Amino acid sequence: MSTFKSTYHSKIYRDFKALDEKAYRDMVRFYEEREDDIKGLEFQEFFELLFAYTDALFEIGSYRKHLLLVDYVIEYSINNNIKYLDGKDVFYHLLFRKAASFYNTLSYKKADYILRELVRINPEKEEVGQFLKKCLRKMNPAIIRHSRAASILMFFLAAIIICVEVLFVRPFMGDWTMSVELSRNLIFGLGCFILLFGSLVHRWQIDQEVNAFIKATIAKKEAQHTRSTTP
Repeated sequence: MSTFKSTYHSKIYRDFKALDEKAYRDMVRFYEEREDDIKGLEFQEFFELLFAYTDALFEIGSYRKHLLLVDYVIEYSINNNIKYLDGKDVFYHLLFRKAASFYNTLSYKKADYILRELVRINPEKEEVGQFLKKCLRKMNPAIIRHSRAASILMFFLAAIIICVEVLFVRPFMGDWTMSVELSRNLIFGLGCFILLFGSLVHRWQIDQEVNAFIKATIAKKEAQHTRSTTP
């Protein structure tokens, strides 16, 4: 079944649908207070309310509770062949938000895995590629760790030079003041440059990696399509 059609709806369904479409906390409260009654609805109404409740959990930032439920909703939709609801691709919508919940709970590797699967399903979805890049930027590879460590060292060294300048150079070695100021500023500037350079290289590497992955996925799909249509 790809769409829902019904001419009559139960009172509990109508009451839920009467809530404002953006009153997510009210939706969560309504569902949780009447969950036993909702479970007794026929499958069309049950799934619509379950789907809306799952979305509402995500919208209010209850990401861990969303993750506890979303796999069940995905399985239910697959088992009942529910492909679209309110104009949304159910599987894609749920899986994308599952990745977002992992991202928001700092589980970047799990989000990375799901997003790559979504790319494999449909590499044309630009938002997935952008989200994958955003996720990878949070994973702090060696270049980020090393550049941050080096910049912190530079900042620490600059702070030591400032202390030496204030306590010794200015009071007792005035002729050296300009040279010490210059070395302090150069070291601080070098720290900023290293930090910025590491971030830019990291961003460039991720862009290259994700773009290459998407292109390879598209090429693979095209090759499969060609083989399947060739007599």
